[in-house]
Parts: sequence; structure tokens; C-alpha cells
Amino acid sequence: MENNKKFYINGQWVNPETPQTLEVINPANEEVITEISMGTEDDVNKAVAAAKNAFKLFSHTTREERLELFEKIMEVYKKRMPDLAKAITSEMGAPVNLANAAQAPAGLGHLSKAYKTLKEYKFEFEMNTTIIRKEPVGVCGLITPWNWPINQIACKVGPALAAGCTMILKPSEVAPLSAIIFSEILDEAGVPEGVYNMVNGDGPTVGEAMSKHPDIDMMSFTGSTRAGISVAKSSADTVKRVTQELGGKSANILLDDADFNKAVAKGVMHCMNNSGQSCNAPTRMLVPNSRMDDVIEIAKNTLNKIVVGDPESEATTIGPVVSETQYNKIKKLIEIGIKEGATLVSGGSNAPEGYNKGYYIEPTIFANVNNDMTIAREEIFGPVLSILGYEDKEDAIKIANETIYGLSGYVSSENLDNAKEVASKLRTGMVHINNAPGDQSAPFGGYKMSGNGREWGEFGLEDFLEIKSVMGAIPKTA
Repeated sequence: MENNKKFYINGQWVNPETPQTLEVINPANEEVITEISMGTEDDVNKAVAAAKNAFKLFSHTTREERLELFEKIMEVYKKRMPDLAKAITSEMGAPVNLANAAQAPAGLGHLSKAYKTLKEYKFEFEMNTTIIRKEPVGVCGLITPWNWPINQIACKVGPALAAGCTMILKPSEVAPLSAIIFSEILDEAGVPEGVYNMVNGDGPTVGEAMSKHPDIDMMSFTGSTRAGISVAKSSADTVKRVTQELGGKSANILLDDADFNKAVAKGVMHCMNNSGQSCNAPTRMLVPNSRMDDVIEIAKNTLNKIVVGDPESEATTIGPVVSETQYNKIKKLIEIGIKEGATLVSGGSNAPEGYNKGYYIEPTIFANVNNDMTIAREEIFGPVLSILGYEDKEDAIKIANETIYGLSGYVSSENLDNAKEVASKLRTGMVHINNAPGDQSAPFGGYKMSGNGREWGEFGLEDFLEIKSVMGAIPKTA
């Protein structure tokens, strides 16, 4: 914890320009883990100057030099994986099994994908007498959330490094410990001075200073739609590139020919995973009206497989939500759902039995929900599932698309062509057919108020590249 009150700037662990600290709280027991320093505009200016200076050389490094750097980073990352998992469990409450099997390895997966993409990517090609070059966009500001902290850091830092960009990371101040370890990994791997910088702080101070900074060429933001709008507005005056991965209210359509026992159970478990704190979680389950009672029974029985508890226990399926703020927001929305007349199948706003400390929410299922209800419209970001009924396939598509969000969608059917037809009509950036897992090579991002730009794989790399046309560079042929 020696670096917890420091920032990583220009290849050094440095003290903040103005001492100011914030307590990091363990959501499982509400106890203080440690304190971190909170940055100011002066710290951002220092980090940006380092990144701007480093860009002159790093942007011209060869593919081979960057591949060698990735190999060193991944080697150190593997060594520190247990430390990352432990930090994620303590800072945001991910159960140890989830932290070790998914949260920490996700970062290595994105680094590996960026490495493979860099190996094969065509940065230059010919078009008539013109050479088309794809060059690094410049100095990048990266703002990441607390729910999948290392996943989101790596899926930005990886492609930025592969592109030849330099960067300043502002991780979530709610879950900053894994980001500090990640910075230690890059330092040990020998990332050149100024290429990667990290400043802790909050959005209104550090995030705002980054967004409006004239020497930052691109902002890559993941978080709430409200905060994403703020980043875009602050970035507008300098006409910098802004990519955003924002909120979601993803519909999970179970067509009438689906295997309901399997599809309902998987939908419930996926929704509750990570305590419901995933932007692409299938939080609206759409089922035929005629099957509502069957679905309620299956969903209720599925909850028997979920164990809410101490994230340090291997028996735990879901731990607490991340903070008191989130806890109160989720409880309020559950109470609104009851007040607006949705059928409370299971759970509610009371803490699980035996937990009078920690930010624990009982896995909650509502049925007979309609799209006019608050719980069907707002992103709850907790272990809360809404089950909505539909009349026919076209009605299901209509209900699914009646949202300001468009991040992900889910379709279950025993007929693949039927599922693909519905998928083609969903206004979302991603669709999972029959609960297919995510693909780190495929683009991740959404339509509408779920953001713009794409992360992961080749598409993630291209967000960090500018396109240059060098005309007349190829002699005309006779």
C-alpha cells in the first residue's frame, strides 16, 4: 500500500500537488481499507505534460518494440494476478471466485487481444496513388468505472498502447486499489516515462480537468450516461474525440419456442452476476403473456442457487453492492417498483437475513412489469430483474426497443433463424443468442444513449487511430 497516496506520473510515483485524501471503504463490512490521494487540475496538467512529451517518441516506435513491451506487461500481470483479485474483492465486493475467475483475468484477456491485434493489424495500405496511414490519435484521457475495474482499464490501456498513444488514467475513486496495482505492473514492465500516467480523483475535479484540457486529443469514458454527457460537453470546446460506453437496460427476449427452463435460469443468474452491477446485464426479461406464471416459478426456484454473503467466502455467489450511495439508490428503486404495482416475486428492499452491516441487497425479482414503470426504464445497477409480458414477436421487439438505451440484447429460441431475425430488429450494439458468452475479439459498445465508439479487439484499436491520406506517394502507372 506504499503507493496508495501517490500518483504515477512520468514514470515515477509522486505526491499530489495539494494533499487531500479519501477513504476507501470495504462494502462488505463498511470498514476503511486505506486512504488515497485526490488529484487536482495541477496534477492533471503535470500528467498531460508528461504524456505530451512522451508522445513525440512513443508514437514512432515500431510494431516490434510495442509487441515486446506487451510481452513484458503480460508477464508481470500474470505474477500480480492474485493481488489484483484480492484488491477487487476488498474494494468493490466481488466474491473471491468471481474475482479470481473473471474480474482479474479479464484484464489479461484484453491485453492479450490487443497484443494479437497489434501483431496482425495493417496500419498502412495503398489506394490508387495515395497511401492511407492509420496513426495514433495522440494523448488520451481514460476514465474508468468501479464495477469491472481492471476489465475497463485494460480494454482502454491495451489498444492505446498498441496504437502508439500516450495516456492519463483516472480510475474510479470508489475502487482505486486495483488500478494502483495495474500501474505498478506497467512500471515494473518498463513502460517508457510519460507513456502511461495515473491520477486518482473524482469526476468533477480530475475528470473535468482532463475533458477540457487542450493537450488531450481523445477522451475514452466508461460510466453512467449522466457523467458521459458531462465529459462530452466539457470536451466539445477543444473538439477532441470522445468515445463513451455508458448505461444499459438490456432486454432478454424469450421467444415462445425457447427452452424456458434453461433460458429463464440462465437469464436470472446472468442478471444477478456481479451483484447486478454490469452495464450489459439482461435486466428486462420479456416472455409471452401466456407463459408468465411458468416463468415466475422457474425464476423463483433459480434464486435457490444464489448465495448472498461475505465475498471472502468461496460459497458466496454474490456479495454486496459497491457503496452506500448505490445501496440507497437500489433500495429506493425497489420500493418504487412495489409502489407502482409490479408483482414482487422475491427479495425486496430489506437486507438479507443476518446482514446488518455491509451494503447487501437481497436478489429481487419483479413480474408483470410494463415499460411505463420506473424499474423498466431506469438502470438500477443492482441484483434486480424485471419480467415483462408480450403478446407476439413484434410486440416483444417493440417493448425491447422502447428505451433510451441500446447497449445489449438477448434472444432465446430453439430456431436459430428465428432468433437471428429478432436480433436484426433490436436497436442495440450487441445481441447474445441463446445466452452466448461475450467475445473479447468482437466490438463492445452500444446505440443511442448507451454511448458511441467500440471497445475490444480490432475495433477497440481503431478508436485510438487517426486516418491520414498521403496523396501522390505512389507513382502513376502507364
